[in-house]
Amino acid sequence: MSAAGDRLQDTARQAALALPGVSHGRPFTPALDVYKVAGKVSLIVTDDPDEQIITVKCEPEHARAQEHGYASITPGRYLDKRHRISLRPGPGITKQLVTDAVEDPYDLVIKRLPRRDRLAAR
Repeated sequence: MSAAGDRLQDTARQAALALPGVSHGRPFTPALDVYKVAGKVSLIVTDDPDEQIITVKCEPEHARAQEHGYASITPGRYLDKRHRISLRPGPGITKQLVTDAVEDPYDLVIKRLPRRDRLAAR
């Protein structure tokens, strides 16, 4: 099942908000939902109906593999293109892929926190 734009965005929002310690705001512009883990941007969701995309933090090697595996995954639209990928609706973009894309940066950030902060974030 492919995720259409609104579902892709809703799936990403729900996945982010289900993770402990995730904060949400709109610090850049009212059209961008920004989700942070321990103060670090992990997910950006656009509200623009013409640009139904999400942008997530990603390890560079994993990002390049994702970009080569899916036509609907491109270098990150916002921030650092080396450490971000953007997903838009298209072939192979499933709810599970979107959920995994949101959870991966969360795990990366939590893993790198000092132990005392890791426990507080969860």
